[in-house]
Amino acid sequence: MATKCVHKGCGKAFTDSDEPCSYHPGPPVFHEGQKGCRLWPRNHVLTVTGWKCCKPRVLTFDEFMNIPPCTTGKHSTVDDTPTPEPQPSNEDIEAKIKAQKENQDSLPPAIARNPVAAQPARPTPSPAPPDVEEDDDPDLPVPEGAACKRKACGASYKAGQSREGEDCVHHPGRALFHEGSKGWTCCKRRVLEFDEFMKIPGCTTKKRHLFVGAKKDPNAEELVNEVRNDFYQTASTVIASLYLKKIEKDRSRVVFADDRTVELDLHTSDHKQYKTNLSTFGTIVPDKSSFKIMGTKLELTLAKADGVGWPVLRADDPHTGEIIQAGRASRV
Repeated sequence: MATKCVHKGCGKAFTDSDEPCSYHPGPPVFHEGQKGCRLWPRNHVLTVTGWKCCKPRVLTFDEFMNIPPCTTGKHSTVDDTPTPEPQPSNEDIEAKIKAQKENQDSLPPAIARNPVAAQPARPTPSPAPPDVEEDDDPDLPVPEGAACKRKACGASYKAGQSREGEDCVHHPGRALFHEGSKGWTCCKRRVLEFDEFMKIPGCTTKKRHLFVGAKKDPNAEELVNEVRNDFYQTASTVIASLYLKKIEKDRSRVVFADDRTVELDLHTSDHKQYKTNLSTFGTIVPDKSSFKIMGTKLELTLAKADGVGWPVLRADDPHTGEIIQAGRASRV
């Protein structure tokens, strides 16, 4: 009788205990990003994830789950992963979050070193785009053993099984790691340990699993709604990085349209498109601004129209209460 291997990163059913097993012997690690960076997704704190036993570090849960195992051994039914370092209790986490909120509320408004004329009111932050669920194309064949693509479902396809009428219990939202707690954006439950997080039952039920997805045109471009970004600044410039791999220079367009708008229409060689009008926090000088397209990102050099420090990059990003500044603003 087949038994499921409990090694992290393996999870295969096995009958031969001497069969090679590829897995992660170390526990997962989660590290929250530095203050001042505004990274995807907006309104969330960046969390760098990976495994203690190997070096890759990623920024999303899907990338984390795809980190290849770093060790080869034998399958096991006993979890021998080292115990992770003690985590704070739920009460400690809630107290920390409350204290941070009270501290932020008590901060005075950021004051520019060089006073300038009052700026127009800024738009409120945009809500995160809704999670859109995909469905299987009924005409596409399903390979034997294909796993359901929906998060936390765990079902596998068996040859000849009916694809109708089976409940798919899953999480339609994104994984959320914040202040030591772990959960999903689609439901309220929060836990401390990664193993507990992986066992949080799905909160949504559909009548069909998602084994292969919808049929896709190989030449069609996938529209990217948001990309990860960060920035740093001097007294005269803001240097912003928008992370998107394989941007094609010939087909992409970057236009400094006016003193607050950068028009972006980026196309990649792997059939992705990112199109937006980036509204900057402060005013810029279009003629003195520039950009560079690199292998993994677009870098914008935005010439400030004044010496004001920017607490955020976009006009609709939530403020952190801090202004990250490198160098000194000019005196007047």
